[in-house]
Amino acid sequence: MPELPEVEAYRRLAERAALGREVLGVEAPDPRYLKHDTGTDAVRAALVGRRFTAARRIGKLLLLDSDGGPTLGLRFGMAGRLVVDGVAGVDALLYSSDAEMEAWDRFTLHLARASATVVGGVVAVPGRLTMRDPRRLGGVELDPDESRLGPDALVVGPAGLRRALGTSAAPLKARLMDQSRIAGVGNLIADEVLWRAGLDPTRRAGGLSEPEVRRLARTLRSTVEQLIVRGGSHTGELMASRVRDGVCPRDGTPLLRRTVGGRTTWSCPVHQR
Repeated sequence: MPELPEVEAYRRLAERAALGREVLGVEAPDPRYLKHDTGTDAVRAALVGRRFTAARRIGKLLLLDSDGGPTLGLRFGMAGRLVVDGVAGVDALLYSSDAEMEAWDRFTLHLARASATVVGGVVAVPGRLTMRDPRRLGGVELDPDESRLGPDALVVGPAGLRRALGTSAAPLKARLMDQSRIAGVGNLIADEVLWRAGLDPTRRAGGLSEPEVRRLARTLRSTVEQLIVRGGSHTGELMASRVRDGVCPRDGTPLLRRTVGGRTTWSCPVHQR
C-alpha cells in the first residue's frame, strides 16, 4: 500500500519525467475520482496549456505545482500507482494487483512528448501521466489544503513529535497515523517504527517520557529513510513476521495481533513496553 516511501518514489518519477512538459489534455473517466465537486472541465481549464514546475510531497500527498496555475494534488489511497510514459513509480504494491489494466486508469494527463535517446537515434515516447488505482480509493484535487497535514515524517524532530502526541489518551499508534499530526505514517511503517523503538502501540500517546519521545523521533526518521532506500514500506524487518503464528525477529517471542486505531497491528509483548 502506498505510504511515504512509495509516494516519495512517485515524486521522484514525476520530477524526473513530467516537469516542464505542457499539459495537452485531461481524461477523468471516473468523476468520483475528482474530489470536492471538481469536474473534468474545470481541471482541463486549469491545467491544459500549463507546465509542471515542481514535484513536492507532504506525507502521502503528492503535489505538482504548475506555472501560474493551480497545484495538482494526488492521493493514492490503498492501491494507487503513478505511471509516467509507461513507467510505474514502484514495481509492486503489497495487498494490490500489479496488472496493467486500463480500466483501472482513473485520471490521465496527456503531456507534450518527451524524447528518448536509443541506439541509432532519438525517438518520441508516449506522453501520459496516469493514476492507476484498482481499488479506487485515491483521488485528485486542485489546490489541496496543505495546512490540514502535520509535519512530514522525514523531518519531524523530538519537539515536533511531542507536540503531535500532546497529552492525548489515544493509543500511540493511532496518534502516529493521524495525518493531521504527522504526515506519511501508515500501518506498516507504524508497526515497524514502534517495534524498532520498543514501544507498545497501545501506550497512551501523551504518556511517553522525554527519553522515549527522543528515541521514537530518531527511530521514525531513520526507519523511513531506510525504507525509501530499500524501495517500500513493506521492506522492514518486522514485515515477514506479520502473519499468523509469527514470532518477533528480535527475541523469538510470539507476536501479538490486535486492532489498534482500526488497523491490524502486530507487536512484541516482551520488548515493546
